[in-house]
Amino acid sequence: MNAFEKHAVLLASGILLITSLRIAATYRVFSFTIDEPCHFACGLEYLSKHVYRYETQHPPLARAMIALGPYLAGVRPLGGPERNTEGRAVILRSRRPERTLSLMRLGVLPFYWMAIWAIFLWSRHYFGAAVAVVAVAVFSLLPPVLAHAGLATTDMAVTGCLASAFFALALWAESPGWRRGILLGIALALAVLSKFTALLYLPSAAAIALLFYSIAVKPSLSNVAASLRERAPSFVLAIVCAAFAIWAGYFFSYGRVPGWNLRLPAPEFFDGILAARSHNIDGHPAFLLGNVSSKGWWYYFPVALGVKTPIPFLILAALGAYVCAKNFSASGYRLVLAYVLGILASAMLMGHIDIGVRLILPIYVGLSILAALGTEWLSRARLVGLAAAAVLLLWMAVSGVLSHPDYLSYFNAIAGRQPANVLVDSDLDWGQDTKRLARRLRDLNVQSVSLMLLEPLAQPLPVEDDLRRYYGLPPIQAVNFTSPPEGWTVISPTAARTLALPFKPWYELIPPTEKVGELWLYHITER
Repeated sequence: MNAFEKHAVLLASGILLITSLRIAATYRVFSFTIDEPCHFACGLEYLSKHVYRYETQHPPLARAMIALGPYLAGVRPLGGPERNTEGRAVILRSRRPERTLSLMRLGVLPFYWMAIWAIFLWSRHYFGAAVAVVAVAVFSLLPPVLAHAGLATTDMAVTGCLASAFFALALWAESPGWRRGILLGIALALAVLSKFTALLYLPSAAAIALLFYSIAVKPSLSNVAASLRERAPSFVLAIVCAAFAIWAGYFFSYGRVPGWNLRLPAPEFFDGILAARSHNIDGHPAFLLGNVSSKGWWYYFPVALGVKTPIPFLILAALGAYVCAKNFSASGYRLVLAYVLGILASAMLMGHIDIGVRLILPIYVGLSILAALGTEWLSRARLVGLAAAAVLLLWMAVSGVLSHPDYLSYFNAIAGRQPANVLVDSDLDWGQDTKRLARRLRDLNVQSVSLMLLEPLAQPLPVEDDLRRYYGLPPIQAVNFTSPPEGWTVISPTAARTLALPFKPWYELIPPTEKVGELWLYHITER
């Protein structure tokens, strides 16, 4: 324990360095995923033109960080009218596309560091240095975390910022001075500017924390009133700081919000909230356990967590939840439970966009602290408990090493041998394997291929031509769904599972000849 106390920061820094190298090692392995060019185009517009108009559904912080490296390297917008094609075109027509993509992904790494240090400081504050180091370690071994820390998207940004905001809120609640009020305001602004789901998850977690407090402490009305009076000034200060920082994040813009027909500061912010709300109401095509829906399922995220998270981590987190329940009277234990339940419950009850465990990626911060508490509890149970904890941690570490670099498509044994029957999209096939596919087709000397990927490469559009040349793909034909054509066919499991056909296509009836990453490759010989 003393060694942990003395060297905790050094140990956490070493873990951060090692996992940062593991994440960076994936940059050049994978093609850009379907969402990365969009985020890049929006961020590049933000940095180059100081406007934010391509798409407001996501706030600008993560996108600006994604575009910052390429922008400093001299990459500039091309002025295309549509964000997805603009992002692809800018990447492909830059002087060094591979470097541009790596710099995009490098911009997300600081948010992973933020998550690591939020876990460390939060855990050390309430549970000590040993728990803090273990929490950081188990978080760094999670394949979904490593996957999205290595992609130029918004999910790791909200993971780091939301955890920091909740911890700042807890510190402010303990000691509501003006310094912590300012810190809370800045943390709130960063969380909101990272992704609008923070506006759902953070209030939900805070509300559950307040509920738990009222159950555990049972404060009198006079105590509640006194507490509110004490905290009101610094809370107002926090809100003012947050509002100012958010406005600054939109370059102090002022104008009309289309949905409300009002002129407000940061109209893009309010327009983005309306767009995100509309998207959630309309839903999004999603797949789960053989079913397709645009409105999702209330049980989607428990299933996703169950199959996308290493089994030993789930065991340790469950033990940690038990420890928290036993120590419910202590605020630190209640806060971890509130954070986890606030994210999970709000996503289950209010979310209709079920397209990946990444949408609740911040939950892994709280679950990692629970897993560390479970590890500590086991290690106290004499030799047997210590051995069990060691086995579970070693199991996690080995499974993580074996999954490298395919963290995105990781599934545990619960999913079975055909994970595409459980989940697809950003949990399995998000467009990351096109580069591998092109290399494999060259090795096979394939002269033409029928192709159905997430990217519309079979269309005769300029950007699609650029993509085909960039990857070195052979001539492409559209897929025949009713009868297998002679030669080579490549199918994306995400496209296959979410495509609404009135009949079962041939590629669902026969096994693929081989898999390239997560893509299905069929070779049909002359019949």
